[in-house]
Amino acid sequence: MEIGFDSVEASLENRSHRDSSYPAVRLSDLPRYASAIVASVEALVDPDPIARRLAELGFVPGENVRLIAAGPFGADPLLVQVGFTRFALRRSEAERVTVELV
Repeated sequence: MEIGFDSVEASLENRSHRDSSYPAVRLSDLPRYASAIVASVEALVDPDPIARRLAELGFVPGENVRLIAAGPFGADPLLVQVGFTRFALRRSEAERVTVELV
């Protein structure tokens, strides 16, 4: 089965129109083991290769995310789970992702 780009884009649009009654925080500020939903990824320049790569990894609006661990004394890296996949992110990368607590 082949999924067209238009259907994926429409799916992401529907997921991004959520009820905003939950507080929005940066992924880097999320408490350990807390679950959240991605609200947005901040692009600092146009085009922004880091924001694009975060989206390719699954940091898209509506996706479930969880902070699993942080480096010693709250330093880099942060271990973040998106869906069933875990990624190590720099704190500066995680600061670009805005999430809503659930």
